[in-house]
Amino acid sequence: MEDYKFTAEDREFMQKAIELSIENVANGGGPFGAVIVRNGEIIATGTNRVTANNDPTAHAEVSAIRAACAKVKNFKLEGSTCYTSCEPCPMCLSALYWAGVERIIYGNTKDDAKAINFDDSFIYDEIAKPYALRTIPCHNFMRDEALAGFRAWSEKEDKIEY
Repeated sequence: MEDYKFTAEDREFMQKAIELSIENVANGGGPFGAVIVRNGEIIATGTNRVTANNDPTAHAEVSAIRAACAKVKNFKLEGSTCYTSCEPCPMCLSALYWAGVERIIYGNTKDDAKAINFDDSFIYDEIAKPYALRTIPCHNFMRDEALAGFRAWSEKEDKIEY
């Protein structure tokens, strides 16, 4: 990323994400803000409302993705950039990939977040562990029966692929 040439537009949208993060602290949320942009225009913004909404998935990026997808009436955000005040956590990074954003530009690093007790390293560590060694046990059960849903999907002719 060191060779990447940021534009004045990048600076403008990142500043907006940072401002959202600061305002959100004053409004009872966490210090995270995100802006999703396409074709030079803001599609949606989001802030961290985990504790305010009692929703562990209400991170800034996920909130912005939800709002952007609702606005464009599509579950894909191709051609868009997410400007976020902090490097995305594993959940948000996954959501950004699923949404099909083209670029992610972030301010604070995950180490900066860890320094103020927003530490996601345990999730990265858990994902790498064998199921039997994870903190939350994961057990495969009734796979043959569960495959019925996958067969129905495979056979469905009018499905929308994602």
